[in-house]
Amino acid sequence: MSRGRILVVDDEPTVRESVSLLLTQAGYAVIEAEDGAQAMETVRSGDNPSLLDAILLDLYMPKIHGQEVIFYLRSNFPAIPIIVLTGKPDVPDIIRAFNEGVVDFLVKPVHQDNLLAAVAKAIQRRGRSPSK
Repeated sequence: MSRGRILVVDDEPTVRESVSLLLTQAGYAVIEAEDGAQAMETVRSGDNPSLLDAILLDLYMPKIHGQEVIFYLRSNFPAIPIIVLTGKPDVPDIIRAFNEGVVDFLVKPVHQDNLLAAVAKAIQRRGRSPSK
C-alpha cells in the first residue's frame, strides 16, 4: 500500500525525476508535471484530485508561475497541502506563499530527509497518517 499520492511539479527534468524517485523509493505514489499549466490540468482531470495527499511545487516555471498555481489550487482544492520547492528563495515570495496557504517551503537542493519529513508532515496535516 502506498504511503500517499504526491504530485511533483518542476520544470527541471532532473529535479522532478530525482524527487519522484526518492518519493517512490520511500513508498509514495508519484505523479509528475513539468510546468504549472500541466499541474493544473493534472489536478483538474483524470483521477479524483481529492486523492492527492500533497503537492510539491516549484515557483519559477514557464507558462504559469507557481504563485498562480497556488492561487488556483487554494481556490479549487483547498484541502490538498502544498509544499514549495524552489531554487530561488525570495522573501516576498516566501511570505506570499505562506499567506496563500502553503504548508512548507524548501530550498533546492534539499536534503532527502528534509523533503521526506515535509511530505510526511503535510500528509499528517491533511489527516492521513502515512503507513509503511
